[in-house]
Amino acid sequence: MLDQARSIALLLGRIAIGVIFFVHGLTKFTGGLSGTTAFFEQIGVPLAGVAAPAVAVVEVAGGVALILGAALPIAGTLLALDMLGAILFVHGANGFMADKGGYEFVLALAAASLMIAFSGGGALSVDGLLRRRRTAVPVG
Repeated sequence: MLDQARSIALLLGRIAIGVIFFVHGLTKFTGGLSGTTAFFEQIGVPLAGVAAPAVAVVEVAGGVALILGAALPIAGTLLALDMLGAILFVHGANGFMADKGGYEFVLALAAASLMIAFSGGGALSVDGLLRRRRTAVPVG
């Protein structure tokens, strides 16, 4: 019973955080990468022309990976690093509180991404399914 509750909680958390990243990444594409690049240049992100599409891809693909529970250590770590960049270049100077443009929300996203990254994903994840298949197959 506890394992089922844990798997459902992990699934719901992965979906919620994954959707947030997916939508934010998608808006970087649909709003135009040129606009995202210009914003990145304005705030001093190095190599903004490379960083903008890279961040968009990390957020879209990472969001999908969290939702599916696939490649979680890689996806979660990349998303946490993405949020550390957001703190460094955008939100850090505004203090802690999100309502003042601070880093509260992005810090929570970074922490949640890391927790998901190393949670194992639960039974309702691609990673969990692959792990069960590897342990269920007898060797020799």
